[in-house]
Amino acid sequence: MVGQRHVHPDTVALLDSQEDSAKAAILEKVMQGRQPTDLVLRCTVIDREGNVQGISGQIKKSDLCVEHKLNPRDLRKIDSRVPNLVPTILVRKEAILFNILHIRALVKADAVILFDTYGSNDSRLHSAFLYHLEHNLKARGSGSPYEFRAIDSILVSVLSALEAEMVFIRNLVGGLLAEMEDDINHDKFKRLLHYSRRLASFKNRAKLVQQALDEVLEQDEDLNAMYLTDKMNGTVRENEHEELEVLLEVFSKQVEEVVNEAENIESNVQSTQEIVELILDSNRNALLGLDLKVSIGTMGIGAGALVAGLFGMNLTSHLEETPWGFVALSAFSSAFALLVAWVGFRRLDKIRKVGLSSPRRGGGNQRANVPRPWIPLPLRRRKTDGWS
Repeated sequence: MVGQRHVHPDTVALLDSQEDSAKAAILEKVMQGRQPTDLVLRCTVIDREGNVQGISGQIKKSDLCVEHKLNPRDLRKIDSRVPNLVPTILVRKEAILFNILHIRALVKADAVILFDTYGSNDSRLHSAFLYHLEHNLKARGSGSPYEFRAIDSILVSVLSALEAEMVFIRNLVGGLLAEMEDDINHDKFKRLLHYSRRLASFKNRAKLVQQALDEVLEQDEDLNAMYLTDKMNGTVRENEHEELEVLLEVFSKQVEEVVNEAENIESNVQSTQEIVELILDSNRNALLGLDLKVSIGTMGIGAGALVAGLFGMNLTSHLEETPWGFVALSAFSSAFALLVAWVGFRRLDKIRKVGLSSPRRGGGNQRANVPRPWIPLPLRRRKTDGWS
């Protein structure tokens, strides 16, 4: 049949085999992260005194689950081999699991286990967090339980990471917007698009961190269960979690401030994009208007040249015998060209005028019979007998 392409059966078989191979490779990669094997995790252990017992030590998942009474599925949240972009705070019987940004930790009543993130570029940030955590765990004079001091260090590190990235993005966007005030080109538009995408991604991550904190604050059972020291000492708490609630609320509000600042910067970027688009549209309209003016001028000159061309033909009109014929014809052609151009320019000016109401046509008494265009009530003037 006409219009149909016949594909060779060998080509179809080759495409199908390639597609099956790609699907099999993806499935194998996904299942490797879900196999219940004794994978080894690298971790750093900090004891009750705040001293580092081992750096980047290796421990099997099965041993970790047995020792800390965890479910193997809980370790998927802190295993860096498994992609997990959503921050989570999981409260278990004897531990609290944190997976927020660059921190993957297990907090207990007498120890903190930090899991190393494979392929991470935040070594300096991780070192600063480890130093702050050691100093905070050794400060017993604060009166807070061991796990609260660990949680405070984790949230401080998370907030510091968000604020640092926020400052970096703010400087990038602010510098670019300042450059665009003087000159606008294609490269700056591409940079603005890249920065806006990066800002949107950052805002999304900050919102997810805030949601993770709010989810814990909404669960009274989780708040009670996070008092690991009291649970280890046999103290039962029933909805007495003001200290922990205040701690989490403070960080939640600070993260909310970061989210609001990101939204303000995003709003500025969008406003700048809209203004730039309006400026480009205005320039485009100006260029189109210039092109129309040139075309109208060319049309007027062509109309005058038409008259001159008609009389310039080798035909007898007896006008060539008069001494004033050349001057008269030249004046008439020039006047006719100016008239055509004037009519065209006048018509262009009428078309370019833009208003909120449609223009009225006609004159004299006819305007009184034409109904007034619709105008919203706030734009009209109110009189004693009604709106006008």
